[in-house]
Amino acid sequence: MSDFIGDWHALAILVVAGVIPNPFWRMLGLWFGGGIDEGSELLMWVRVVATAILAGVIAEIVVQPPGALASVPEWLRYTAVLVGFAGFMASRKSIFTGVVCGEIVIVAGKWWLG
Repeated sequence: MSDFIGDWHALAILVVAGVIPNPFWRMLGLWFGGGIDEGSELLMWVRVVATAILAGVIAEIVVQPPGALASVPEWLRYTAVLVGFAGFMASRKSIFTGVVCGEIVIVAGKWWLG
């Protein structure tokens, strides 16, 4: 069991540093963000920056794929990006829908290719 999980010290640090503080920061964000107008320029800027960061990460992963993704052919990676973008546009610019559409194409394509 120890070989499967790895070093338990690393898992303990992950739980203490990553999982336990999460509810605190979520509640703080709800408290501070409760009065922000959804149409404000600040929130629009935050959405634009978040979308740009996501686009940059996707571009880096497609062009220089890490790990197991390197075994996926280029044409399948680019097809997944196009399908994800089409899903993004078709769903009134829902980032979640675009990412899910792209993931479905990658997983299904890799499964089909073997």
